[in-house]
Amino acid sequence: MNYEAVIGLEVHVQIKTRSKMFTRAATGYGEPANTLTDPVVLALPGTLPVMNKEAIDQIIKAGLLLGCEIAPVCKWDRKNYFYPDSPKNYQISQYDQPICRGGAVEIELPGPARNVMGEHQTIALTRIHLEEDVGKLNHGEGVSLVDFNRAGTPLMEIVSEPVIRTADEAFAYLTALKTVMMYGAISDCDMEKGQLRCDANISIRPEGSSGLGTKVELKNLNSFSFVRDGIAHEIRRQVAVAQSGGTIVQETRDYDGQTGESRSLRSKEMAHDYRYFPDPDLMPVEVGEEWKARLRSACPELPFDRQRRLQRDYGVPYTITSVLVPDRELGDFFEEAARLCGKAQAAGNWIANDLLRELGASKAALADSKVRPAHVAALVRLVDSGAILSNAAKEVFAEMFRTGEAPEAVVARTGLGAQSDPGELERWCREAIAANPKSAADFKAGKESAINAFKGPVMRAAKGKADPKRVDETLRRLLAG
Repeated sequence: MNYEAVIGLEVHVQIKTRSKMFTRAATGYGEPANTLTDPVVLALPGTLPVMNKEAIDQIIKAGLLLGCEIAPVCKWDRKNYFYPDSPKNYQISQYDQPICRGGAVEIELPGPARNVMGEHQTIALTRIHLEEDVGKLNHGEGVSLVDFNRAGTPLMEIVSEPVIRTADEAFAYLTALKTVMMYGAISDCDMEKGQLRCDANISIRPEGSSGLGTKVELKNLNSFSFVRDGIAHEIRRQVAVAQSGGTIVQETRDYDGQTGESRSLRSKEMAHDYRYFPDPDLMPVEVGEEWKARLRSACPELPFDRQRRLQRDYGVPYTITSVLVPDRELGDFFEEAARLCGKAQAAGNWIANDLLRELGASKAALADSKVRPAHVAALVRLVDSGAILSNAAKEVFAEMFRTGEAPEAVVARTGLGAQSDPGELERWCREAIAANPKSAADFKAGKESAINAFKGPVMRAAKGKADPKRVDETLRRLLAG
């Protein structure tokens, strides 16, 4: 019997705010343990939560970007459980009235070849709700210590419908979701800092069946690659159990990305195990049309929409847009350079190839680059006018990146400009023709490739600074005379 997988993802995304969800304590990463706390975070007696409106703004914006229905009213609930990372012994969350329902994430599956556009499809969402993050357990030899710096940080849980079928689809979904969150400046989505975390719910069923199998939750998937590998491993494990006549147990499993193995952690809790009830200290939130309209006006163009626009309006190929678009700032950089020079594909090539190569080699961020869109546009114009040759332009770009000088200044200082004196160029061409009468006769007799015999001597005489196009035109004119 053949089986197919049914996969749903629960993605937790830390919202980028200055303070925590229900208190003014600062958010942050890398600070000394238990310094980003206050009486509310530590759940000291008598403390009361106060909602962070900035966090609510951000989740509404996320919902608008993903096409969700924004609830006119949402409320807060207590999710009760005892664990050392939760000082209150409950988590403030949203149970039956989340702030966002429905929506979808557009994804791109890998193309048939590298740098070839793949198939696009959408993954439906169930909901997005807002809650507070918990602390972090640090396990040492014989002891575990809890750091509450992360506790209380605003956290979105984005829940997909169980419509993902393969590990590659899950990888594409996470990639697209991360890009949208970063485009909206909702989160930095740094998995190493715990700003994006993913749990996968996986089951299998006979191909053609519409029912759902027993669900297994896979935890500790701390990179997109581990999500993909962990899902593929779990599908193989469940199929092997089913084919051997065994029974798949509903449970939570821990996946080790280093070994590629998983182990059972605990039986899976059901919703009633958490004894949800409305939080008595927090009022429901009403979201009016004016509030939504204000946030909708701040939403950026979605990444795939931008990619399609760049390909349509600028004529930039997929190989370039697939590099420029995932980084919103890099896309903005490109559009400014293209506007200034009017040569979008040339600007895109310099940015996607040379600028990113220099940034990578120097381990610098785009914001730190001395090369700005105006520099790229000026270099494109110099090459297009023939004032500088393509090979010399590479040297000019590297020097421009190092010093921040305009390309015209680099050319003037280094002498990398093209040889533009027509009289000098004609003299070199005449000398080359005179030195090789056989090739001249062959060309005049119809052997087109014979012209190449003159180009090397001309370029050597010009010390590589002659425009190949003008060399070819001058040689043809003289040979035809």
